[in-house]
Amino acid sequence: MSLYLEHFGLREPPFRITPHTDYFFSGANRGPTLEALIYAITQDEGIIEVSGEVGSGKTMLCRMLLERLPASVDTLYLANPSLSRHDMLGALADELGIESVGKAPHALMRAVQETLIERYAAGKKVVLLIDEAHAMPAESLEEIRLLSNLESKSAKLLQIVLFAQPELDERLAANAMRPLRERITQHFNLSPLKADDIAGYLEFRLHTAGYAGPSPFSAEAISQIAAASQGLSRRINILADKALLAAYTRSSRQVAGNDVASAVQDARFAPLQGAEPADNNGLLWGLTGTLLAVILLILAFTLRTHGPAPESAATTAKPIPARPPGLAEAPAPPANLYFGPLTRKHMEQYAAWIESAPRRHYFLQLLATDAANTGQVEGFIARASEVLDPDELRVYRSSLSGRDRVGVIYGDFPDRETAAAAMLALPESIKAAQPFPRQVSRLR
Repeated sequence: MSLYLEHFGLREPPFRITPHTDYFFSGANRGPTLEALIYAITQDEGIIEVSGEVGSGKTMLCRMLLERLPASVDTLYLANPSLSRHDMLGALADELGIESVGKAPHALMRAVQETLIERYAAGKKVVLLIDEAHAMPAESLEEIRLLSNLESKSAKLLQIVLFAQPELDERLAANAMRPLRERITQHFNLSPLKADDIAGYLEFRLHTAGYAGPSPFSAEAISQIAAASQGLSRRINILADKALLAAYTRSSRQVAGNDVASAVQDARFAPLQGAEPADNNGLLWGLTGTLLAVILLILAFTLRTHGPAPESAATTAKPIPARPPGLAEAPAPPANLYFGPLTRKHMEQYAAWIESAPRRHYFLQLLATDAANTGQVEGFIARASEVLDPDELRVYRSSLSGRDRVGVIYGDFPDRETAAAAMLALPESIKAAQPFPRQVSRLR
């Protein structure tokens, strides 16, 4: 859906729904919430809850924490909360670099506690970030309570942050959940963007993607996006992307109300629970030729650019290992998932490097994203190769967090201090991605 990029003078798609930290919008109280979260994690000793509707920006906030927390805080990330109690403990052990296979739950818990004590003795705080916590089974929520009890003589060994939809509060209201509920000492709520914030949000994402000039969205278009999205950033992104595409098919550089009307009909959002449906009187719902033209343009562009796949492609393309050495087995990728030539090359460099890389060495994490974002990864590597030593760029694929993920990393450093110094010396274009040092053991 990037056909309109050149038309609007954009460097990359501005309204992707996959969280990308370059596009973190600090307005609408998001920036202060992030700072308050960082303070709470570094100072507090209870469980923290961050709640918000679907698409309100919880996962983006979680990604920002992974990047912005100080080096004295080790972050663990759990993206698959539907794991059983034992599996969740195993996932936590994997994140801590503990071998979990074949260990009984009590032995695994003891190993986790011993590792946390070691990190505490080394002056480290450890925080566990759990996304989509409202989907956790009751037994896994009970495991969270037990984990929150791990402590030294004077401090908690593990800080826990739960990112969840409002349904979690409903579950915690039950009497059986009282022990966990009373351990939550900080609550943050991500409310939907107000109508006055949406214009600034749209402009921020456009300019981050390279757009120059006044906003292409008319006042009417912004008003309709605000009404139809109900202030949820994911919905705003979807509608803005579709509306830009509709304007492109008209060869217009101005997004009109009609373009948003077509986007709204195509998106078919369900109203939020307890929310009044948006007043869409006056919207022109007829898609007629607009979306049909979009589909035809996409098909024509795809065939012209790629053409049909040759029958011999399977024999000529260099195979990519299902999982590089040192990583847990990743879930089977979608059949149409294709990594570009640069990504494949640097995956091979990673596979060769990880076999002998010392566990206590460090590297710089430059990018982490869902494996399906193949274009984003390929483009990032191309840009990074222009300003960094390509031989030191590596790409890994992992499912340790419960999701199929790809990371771009750089360098091999004997300790954190050397890695931090190298990070400070990075070109500004790479620093903009907010890299951070990680230990090789975290990849295993």
